[in-house]
Parts: sequence; structure tokens; C-alpha cells
Amino acid sequence: MSKYETVAVERHGATAVVSLNRPDSLNAFNAQLRRELRHAVREVNDDPAVRVAVLTGAGRAFCAGADLAESAENSEHFRVEDQLNGEYKPILLEMNGAPMPWIAAVNGAAAGIGSAFAMNCDLVVMAEDAYIYQAFTAIGLVPDGGATWHLARALGRHRAYEVIVSGEKIRAQKCLDWGLCNRVVAPADLMEETLSWAGELAAKSPLALRYAKQALNSAMEKSVGESISYEASLQHICINSSDAKEGVASFLEKRAPRWQGC
Repeated sequence: MSKYETVAVERHGATAVVSLNRPDSLNAFNAQLRRELRHAVREVNDDPAVRVAVLTGAGRAFCAGADLAESAENSEHFRVEDQLNGEYKPILLEMNGAPMPWIAAVNGAAAGIGSAFAMNCDLVVMAEDAYIYQAFTAIGLVPDGGATWHLARALGRHRAYEVIVSGEKIRAQKCLDWGLCNRVVAPADLMEETLSWAGELAAKSPLALRYAKQALNSAMEKSVGESISYEASLQHICINSSDAKEGVASFLEKRAPRWQGC
């Protein structure tokens, strides 16, 4: 794995952990973090030995959002569309289209664009004291990074709009109740529990994980009929794979499967 200044990348077996690493700024995004995170995510996604990836934040927060001081310093030539479409969007889509699941391990605040990164992950584990915060209306802005897309689909239009305009800090337990996260754990156990879950997933069929994610992403936009056909095409890939044969053989032989991802 490459070395970065604002991102830390660690390997735990078949799991890669990518940490936003600007703890003194609560991992707020600046240009260097955006650039390095894009490289780190791509590096992880391109590594065939990685079967599950985890995104988290170093220190007291997952991510406090964008570094507003940076925007102020470059206000004369700053164009927010360029930054969102050219810098944030490629990272978010790289994770969304990854061949493996990404798990967000949310510690402390996931605010602003940081909340979009947490919700963009396929699975979310939150510490009991963590929260998701749409901080935008407090500074006269609207959600970005796909936050409206995720909130509307998880909460419905009316509740999503309330969350946005009220600026409520949605605490971990409410996130769990509302479907914004999968699990809530003690703060001290966040990474241990997340890595344990990641290890369980990494032991499953890589093709099954990959194409189930792909099917769900597609189903968010397609009709039932289109989804049935798309599932059928993915099932064709899976059922003709070496891993499918290995799955049947391991079941009959009563042993753990040895997945190859092909």
C-alpha cells in the first residue's frame, strides 16, 4: 500500500482499512485529503487480495465535512461545481461501484459531506456517541455529495426534508431505528466490531458479495421486470464460475469453501 499524509491505509487479512487522517481538523476535507483519498480508494479497489474495505476517521470524528477555511482562501476562483463533480464525485462513485463491500465505521460526527461518505458505504457501523448531521442550512447551503439521494431513499421524502431543514444531529440509535446504519456498538469497540464483521464477510464468496451489491445498486433505479432480468444476467456469471462449483463441492464434502473470486 502507498504512503499518504492525510489518509492512512492498513491491512487486516483480506480487509483494508482506510482512515481519514486529519484528526486536528476533525478530518475535514481539504484538497490534499480529497486527492489522497481518491488514490487510496482506487488502490484498495484494484487490489484483488482485498475482499472488504472499511472507511473510518482518525481521532474524535469520522468527518466534520468540508474545510471551510480552504474555500475562503480560494474564494476568487473557487467554483463549487468543479469541486463536487471533479473531486468528490469520483471518490464516491469509485466506492459505490467497487467490487467489494465498503463498511463505514462512524466515530463521532459524520457531518456535511462527511455524512454523504458514510451513507455512500454499503454497510454502516456507528459508535453509540456518533451522529449524522446535515449541517448545511446552518450556513445557508444545501446537502451535497449525494446526501439527498441517500436520505430520501432511507427515510422517505418528508422525513428526509425535515432532517435537512432542521439540522438535527441524528444520534446513532435513531440512525439504527431509521435504517441509516446497520449496527450500533460501544465507542471503545467500534473498530474491533467492524473488523470482526468485515472478517465474516471476507470469508464469503467474493462473487456473491460483488454481484449482490451490483444488483442492489441497479434495483434502486430499475423496475421489477428490469431487475429480474438484470439479476438473471448476474446469476449466469455466478453459476458458471469456479466459485459456484467450489461452493457445491464444499457443501457436499462438509468443509469450508476455498473461494477464488472467479
